[in-house]
Amino acid sequence: MDYAGFLRAVEAGAAPPVALLHGPEPLLLDDAVAALSRMLLPDPSALALSREVFEARDAGAETIVQAALMLSWSGARRLVVVRGAGSLSAKQGEPIGAYLKSPNPSTVLLLLADDTLEASHWLLKAVPAAAIVSALPPAGRQLASWLRARAQADGFDVEEDAAALLVELSGEDLTQLLGEVEKAALAGGPENRRVGVTEVRAVVGEHRLHGIFELTRALARRDAAAALALLESLLNGGEDPLGVLAMLAREARAAWQAAEALRRGRAPEDVARALRRPPAAAAALVERAQALAPAAGARLLRRCWEVERRLKLGGVPRSELSLLIADLCAV
Repeated sequence: MDYAGFLRAVEAGAAPPVALLHGPEPLLLDDAVAALSRMLLPDPSALALSREVFEARDAGAETIVQAALMLSWSGARRLVVVRGAGSLSAKQGEPIGAYLKSPNPSTVLLLLADDTLEASHWLLKAVPAAAIVSALPPAGRQLASWLRARAQADGFDVEEDAAALLVELSGEDLTQLLGEVEKAALAGGPENRRVGVTEVRAVVGEHRLHGIFELTRALARRDAAAALALLESLLNGGEDPLGVLAMLAREARAAWQAAEALRRGRAPEDVARALRRPPAAAAALVERAQALAPAAGARLLRRCWEVERRLKLGGVPRSELSLLIADLCAV
């Protein structure tokens, strides 16, 4: 089951006696706990008595199983949440494995693994396949849609263009994106709950916004001199090198996706519309995608990942990013 399907099932009132969620994004795991808690225990006063949360290594499998076997005092189903379940070895988790063969129907045992589990992990064999949920963070065009829906759950109305702009400027960290939505809403006044492009610009700052947009345009034109000058301006202004790299990687990914769509026979105007960018920017990106050799887009993406690895290992940001921009403009 995918993550969105799991949440839909929970919202519809369906929760299996056991579920395993694994993925690298803590916010998605926390949202799943919150959704199950609301569905099973709508009365907040019942949380203290009918929900238990454990850290797997600290509690141990025996304690977790004992909590899962406990009967509900109120008639409502209990919720037992186990964080870090993936850290238990098969030997350490034997009591849980035995419990999973005949789980208590009055308890929902929610196992959380804060990373994507390897296919050989014992939990993926012990938990029924239908109860295993891959909690992968949204990416690409899905990210703006996710941001709008998630912000709406918090009471914010984010316009489509504003969501796309926030993703473009703030990166793909889900928690940071939600924080930017809140800040953007405040830019419209203390009671404002609607976020448009105007509010986003007020948050990110006109100078930064202009610099990033100009760098994007320079890459689309393959104007290396202008792109390198803009890179210097952004870095001198205190821009996070990894944030700049994320933007460069998004541009490389967009060019690759556009090139693949064109290769599959989609019309250029359809590809431009799907990019959800201003007409001139979308047209420039499609033109660049048309000029890409079949393997060039994937190669540029790999080059971005290589630069990320170098930066995280202590590479010099200015040099690494300058070479990357030269490569992006040369292809």
